[in-house]
Amino acid sequence: MSIHAPSEAKAIPSPFMALVTYTLRSCIPVKRRIGILITACGAVLFGALSWALEFNQHESFARVAGQGIFGLILPIATLIIGDAVLGAEIRSGTFLFTWMSSVSLGRIVLARWLGGSIVAIATLVPACVLASVVAGASETAGPIAIGAAAGCLAYVAVFIAIGCVARRAAVWALAFVFLFERLLGFALSGIAQLSPSWESRSVFLGLIDDPPGFMVRKGIPEGWSAVGRLSLITLVALGIARWRMAHLRLDSAAD
Repeated sequence: MSIHAPSEAKAIPSPFMALVTYTLRSCIPVKRRIGILITACGAVLFGALSWALEFNQHESFARVAGQGIFGLILPIATLIIGDAVLGAEIRSGTFLFTWMSSVSLGRIVLARWLGGSIVAIATLVPACVLASVVAGASETAGPIAIGAAAGCLAYVAVFIAIGCVARRAAVWALAFVFLFERLLGFALSGIAQLSPSWESRSVFLGLIDDPPGFMVRKGIPEGWSAVGRLSLITLVALGIARWRMAHLRLDSAAD
């Protein structure tokens, strides 16, 4: 009679990594994935549309990227993701099971942010790089990848914070994008300095050669300085989300 050695026990993932895995697998349903892919394809379409402008391809793509990709595609795609990883669960009432777990609230926030950021970067950064290639401005692939990645990290954090603060998170997130960023940010540089859209665009413009002069805004950090500003926005948003999560009332699906 042969005796078999006991098989080695499988390593149990840490609670934090389990939350990240759960975020990637369960928090973004099929409909939202389709929406993310459509917006990513929209970035590539904007790259193709740059051929219709009467400028050299470097300037044409810079104009299209600044207005279309950073001003429209990036905020909409990250709104879909950022709302999915937290706000949607709070509204449905299923977040209660995560909130009651033994994992600290800070780790819950970080796990949701990390999972959402992975999805955003994995879909939007390649789309932005492909857009630069389609536009015939492949020399801008690096700058737009850096700007898009930094913008994704900041946007997901902001939308997670909105999901913790507001009952109708999706509505307030849309208001943040179209009223705070597009309307007030366009008129006031002080508001634009707090906007992931304007700052990520400034990262891109600051890292390319010969950006269109009318697109460069005074008073807003450029290039790597804008990356630092986006990092600060990310940290503040995550801090707000952590503080607010400690005061959530999850009595019903509407909270």
